[in-house]
Amino acid sequence: MNKVILIILLVGAAFVAKAQEWQTDFEGAKAMAGKEGRNIILVFQGSDWCAPCIKLDKDVWSTEEFQAYAKDHYVMLQADFPRKKQNALPLEQQEHNRKLAEKYNKNGYFPFVVVLDEGGEVLGETGYKKMTPKEYIDLLDSFQK
Repeated sequence: MNKVILIILLVGAAFVAKAQEWQTDFEGAKAMAGKEGRNIILVFQGSDWCAPCIKLDKDVWSTEEFQAYAKDHYVMLQADFPRKKQNALPLEQQEHNRKLAEKYNKNGYFPFVVVLDEGGEVLGETGYKKMTPKEYIDLLDSFQK
C-alpha cells in the first residue's frame, strides 16, 4: 500500500513540475518582467466555479504548446477568486487579488485576461475564446507594443 501512495505522489509531483509557472504577486511579476524584458499576462479566474475559466485553463494555459511559448515570452500572473471553502486563499492573497481587480477588472468579468507591459500599463484585454493555443498566442501577441 505504501508503494502505491509513493507512486501516486511521484506522478502528481511530475505534473506539478510541468504545470504553468504562475506568479501571484504583482510587484514580483513586474520585477521579473522588467528583468527579463517580457510582458505580463494577468488572468482573473474563478478556478473552482467558473466554467469558461476552467475551459480556458484546460484548452490554453495547460497545453504544452502554450507553456513552451509563455516560458520565453510572458510572465504569467494569476488572480484567483475561488468560492469553495476548501479552496480559500490566505487572507493576504485574497486582499492582493481584490486590489488587482479594483484596478484591472472593474466590471468583474471571469475569465478576464489582461496583457500588461513591465510597468503594469494595459496593452490589451480579452477573455475566453474558443481558439487553439496557437490562435490564442497570436491574439495575446497582437497586444504587444
